[in-house]
This record gives sequence, C-alpha cells and structure tokens, in this order.
Amino acid sequence: MDQKVELQDRGTDDDAGGSPYDLIVVGAGSAGFSAAITGAEAGKRVALVGHGTIGGTCVNVGCVPSKAMIRAAEAVHGGEAANRLPGIGACEHAVDWAELVRGTGALVDEMRQKKYIDLLPEYDNVTYIDEGPARLVEGGVAVGGRILQADRVIVATGSRPHMPEIAGIDTVDLLDSTALLTLPEHPESLVVMGGGYIGAELAQMAARLGVAVTLVTRSRLLPGAEPEVSDALTEALRAEGIAVETGLSYRDVARTGDGVALTITRDGKPLTLTARHLVATTGRVANTGGLGLADLGIETDTRGAIKVGPDMANTRPGVYAAGDVTDRDQFVYMAAYGAKVAVNNALGLEAMTYDNATMPWVVFTDPQVAGVGLSEAQARDAGHEVKTSVIGMDNVPRALAARDVRGLIKLVADGKTDRLLGGQIIAPEGSDTIQTLAMALKFGMTTKALGETIFPYLTTVEGLKLAAQTFDKDVAKLSCCAG
Repeated sequence: MDQKVELQDRGTDDDAGGSPYDLIVVGAGSAGFSAAITGAEAGKRVALVGHGTIGGTCVNVGCVPSKAMIRAAEAVHGGEAANRLPGIGACEHAVDWAELVRGTGALVDEMRQKKYIDLLPEYDNVTYIDEGPARLVEGGVAVGGRILQADRVIVATGSRPHMPEIAGIDTVDLLDSTALLTLPEHPESLVVMGGGYIGAELAQMAARLGVAVTLVTRSRLLPGAEPEVSDALTEALRAEGIAVETGLSYRDVARTGDGVALTITRDGKPLTLTARHLVATTGRVANTGGLGLADLGIETDTRGAIKVGPDMANTRPGVYAAGDVTDRDQFVYMAAYGAKVAVNNALGLEAMTYDNATMPWVVFTDPQVAGVGLSEAQARDAGHEVKTSVIGMDNVPRALAARDVRGLIKLVADGKTDRLLGGQIIAPEGSDTIQTLAMALKFGMTTKALGETIFPYLTTVEGLKLAAQTFDKDVAKLSCCAG
C-alpha cells in the first residue's frame, strides 16, 4: 500500500526552496485532504505534504477494509443464524479467507484512487509533495532537502497502533489490526488483546469467518460505554462462541511450538491462553515522531498527541493540528470536521469552535453499539440531577418481528428540566438509529417531546420513542403504536 503517487507538480516551487504558500498541510489522510480542499476552495495556495500512504488510516487500513470484512462476516453469520425464524433452516457458507482479503485490498485500492488520488487534479491551487519525511521549522516545513514557506501550518499526520509493553511480547510475531486484515492465510485461532471498539469488531469478524477467538481486556468491553451496554455486548459475543475474558492484567507472552501463549492474571490467579496468533488492539499513538515539535515548543500528551484548543491551535503561533494526531476524538468524520475548523481559524475565513457535544459514535459489532451526548456517569460528574430510562429491545416491535431481541436502549436526561443529555443503543440496527437522537440533543428536546414525536412503526428508531416514554410509564403495558 506504500505506493508512490505520481502527480504533476502544479506549483511554482524552485529547487532552492518553496515560494510562500498560504497554507502547508502535513499529512494526506482524511484530515489533511479536508484541510487542503477547504483552503483551496477559499482561493488559497496550499502545499499538501504526504505522510505515509496517501489516504491515511481510514481508507487504507481502518474503516474501509475492516467494515468490508465485517460485512462479509455478517453474511456468513446470517445464513448460520437464519434458523431463529420459524420455517427457515440454517445454512453454512464456504469461507475463502485469502480471496476475501484479496478482494478487500482491491476495494481499498479503488477507493484510494477515486477518493484521494483522482481528487488532487481537481484543485489547481493544491500542490501535492511526497518527497520523504517532513519536519516543522521556523517559517514553514522542511521536506526533500528544501523548505516550504508559509505562515500557517496544519499537522494532520494521523496515528498508528499502540504496541503494549508486556514481558516477552517482542519475542513473538505480534499482529496489529492492519496485519490481521491483510493476513494471507486463514488463521486457526486468535487471542485479541483489547476490549475497545477495534478489538470487539475484529474479534467478532474473525469468529464469524471460522476462527477460534479469545478476546481479553483489562477492565470490560467498551469501557467508555454504559455498563448495561457493555454487559449486553459481552453476552452477545459469548453467545457466538467467543471467549471473553475481562477484569485482568497481562503477565507475559511466550512463543509456543505452533503459535503464542499469553498469560493473564485475574483475582491473583494466572491463566495461560494459547492461539496461533496474538493480535494487539490496545489503542493508538499519534504520528508525531520526527516532526520537530519540541523544538518549536509544541506541546503533546502522553501518547504523543498534539494538544489543541477549541480553535485547533496549539502552543505555537501559526501551527494548528487536526485528526488522530491531536488529543481530540479519533473518528474519521471528526478528523475532517476538525480540519475545517483549523483551516477557517488559521486563515481567518470564519471563526469556528470544535464542538463534539452532539457527536454520534458507532461500534460496528452485531448488535451494533452507538451513542451520543453524555453517559449517566458523565452527566452526574457535570452536576446534573440525572434521571435515566433503560428498555430492552424485547419492548421494540421491530426486534420482536425480526426474532432478534438482543440489546437495549438507555437514555439520560436532566431531572429538573427534562432535557435529554445523551443516550446509547445496542441493537442490530443501532448505527442507523443514533442520528435521530443526535438531532434531538442538538435542538434541546425533552424526554416528553421525544416521547410524543411520531415515529414509523416497526423500525428500530421507534425504540427511542418508547425509551422516552419509559421515563413516565411502563411501555410493556402499551399496545402496538400506542402513545
């Protein structure tokens, strides 16, 4: 995937150095492209400096390949789980792992070409420069033996998988998420370390494609989610045969004759888990090494991420940052949004503030997990007098008709004002439901108003109405469409 992008330089740089740009963007992923296009559309001259494979994490090694393989795994599981419906027998699909990986790689290549490489010629005032590592210096960016000059620089170099520090881990062939998604041969078994969204998604994907999977995490699955949601996901994964080990510490890793062994400790007792491969999904670290940030007084946090304010500026005048390289939300859509905030403020186009108060998020497990706004704990910490509503999906007609009642909906509201503060859902169609709740929060709806809103019948999103009504009544005693 480290292909060289051959593009004609449309700028007027000379060999001695770069004539001044209005803006230099370092990093050509989602945030970098968003920044470059925003600047170009404002009529500014932009230098887009490559950092790694063009397109960044999402299209190359993140969202696109993972969701493509998750969808394939869903198709396999759908056949096997069809017997939950009366009169329908289960069927088993043949899985060609190598061909799936090859086809996914072809999709990645196609989307990188269409969504990134082919876009560059459409912007005459963007000069793409891919001449090796870049370094921030006084007055601009040093790259390829020259200095590109600009008063404003945006760093958008993304992040990479974090490798945990465990005794013996450097003695085994450790896979990260990228390596798993490109593994050429079907793995017989995996131990997946990390119970965040990446670990949960990939563990279920692999299991549905015929891999024996053990998922281990120090605390619980999705530690940032509501406890009820975490418990429901744990139950769902275990029901599919995934061994989920929680509340533990990692002791050591060792090579075995045909794979790896991970020894964990729980309640003071050691337990050794073995598999063909060990996969680390224990977070990500920012790509800031070699950028010369410390020399310019640019502050970073413990994972190397650039600290930014609401305007996406940092401690160095004229330098902004966006995307996974910052200490902000690590979602591709927030990277693009943050880049627009950064460019508008950097170039004085329109004063913007980074606002994630109604930012929806999704975990593409099955059932899907999604949320927006404050959790119950966050609401209490913020000083609200909190009230909550929790209903199981067995109260939602859509789930009953589909014979799949896995999951629940939890809403959080202010007890004094009745205003909605947040909510989470775990359901097979949870990802397509959460945006409705995001809009409700954005416009300050109360639980009463949400409960009185008309929703289409036999949809998962109708569950939000029922959850809102549950603050005041027992929805189990309502007839279909009542309320």
